[in-house]
Amino acid sequence: MSDAAAPRTVLHVDMDAFFVSVELLRRPDLAGREVIVGHRGGRSVVLSASYECRRAGVRSAMPMATAVRLAPRAAVLEPTMPAYRHYSARMMAIFRDITPVVEQVSVDEAFLDVTGSVRRLGGPLEIGALIRRRIRDELGLPASVGIARNKFVAKVASTRSKPDGLLRIAPEDTVAFLHTLPVGALWGVGAKTGEVLARAGISTVADLAQTPASSLERMLGTQGTYLRALAWGMDERPVEPIREEKSIGAEETFARDSADTEHLRRELLRLSHRVAERLRAAGKEAQTVALKLRYADFTTISRSRRLPQPANSAVQIARAAEGLLEALGARQQAVRLIGIRAEQLVPEGAGYQLTFDRSDGNWRQAEETMDKIRARFPAGVVRPASLLPPGPDRASPPPGDG
Repeated sequence: MSDAAAPRTVLHVDMDAFFVSVELLRRPDLAGREVIVGHRGGRSVVLSASYECRRAGVRSAMPMATAVRLAPRAAVLEPTMPAYRHYSARMMAIFRDITPVVEQVSVDEAFLDVTGSVRRLGGPLEIGALIRRRIRDELGLPASVGIARNKFVAKVASTRSKPDGLLRIAPEDTVAFLHTLPVGALWGVGAKTGEVLARAGISTVADLAQTPASSLERMLGTQGTYLRALAWGMDERPVEPIREEKSIGAEETFARDSADTEHLRRELLRLSHRVAERLRAAGKEAQTVALKLRYADFTTISRSRRLPQPANSAVQIARAAEGLLEALGARQQAVRLIGIRAEQLVPEGAGYQLTFDRSDGNWRQAEETMDKIRARFPAGVVRPASLLPPGPDRASPPPGDG
């Protein structure tokens, strides 16, 4: 059988409690214990929780205060973002060894179309097992893999195989498998849609599949047609290898509202370094920088400024953000959240112009050096001196000095 005639085979690979799993590589003594990754601040949320914590009811995005009440003996670890990006990049490299048709969905999951890899690597189950084995052997991390004829069913299969499992849904078994599931398994069925369907007596995928399309359209509009197609296992979307990021941002919610301008400027510099590192990793530069502020009463404002030329240097991004903050003038309330977003992205170097100012180039070289150090030592902490906490022998630097 030629590859062109072969049935489509899609894999969804999803890492298990990814942030926790990466942290356990450095803290093997915590294996088997309740572990939460996240900041301890009063308004922080859970970024990742071990399966031991999940059995206690802890979930990602849950307020940290709630999580600690549910799992009072859990070890709470600060996130190590450079390490997560490092292992994510290595994971994606493994996927691209298997097939060039890889669609990265997030830092820890991706879709793979392996239709063209079957002849070279074996059947779908063999390929799924190979991927899990390589991730375990080369990275020391667990992964769950779902295999099906399309993206939707593969995603459901990976969810059902967790943790650290492998599940293939054969094309001829797709409908029977889906019709055993609750309606909430369908993409797009959240709390509100679930309530609408429950009032109509629809609680399972099978119930929805048997409901006339006209009835679903009256209840849910065009979403009803979409959900009915999923209920019959229909999803023809291709795996798309290139997902262009339209913007890159970072934000921080403070444990306590802050009215201190110097504190806000320091936070802007820290966020600028996070955004700039991601821009350089993606080979992008920003033409516009946006500032986001949320006040104590939850009022949220945003302002943006176009840069003189595209940039991916933290110093240039912070300079623009600080200018936007200053242009807001006196603030009537303390700030609850602050964020930066790099927008109107272009390929790196596309908008480069000659300049007589050597300082920007020097900063860029310094930041690129930090990128290389973080890539080699992902668990380490490398940051500008201006972001180091003041010590007894070190005065606080002026915010924004890089």
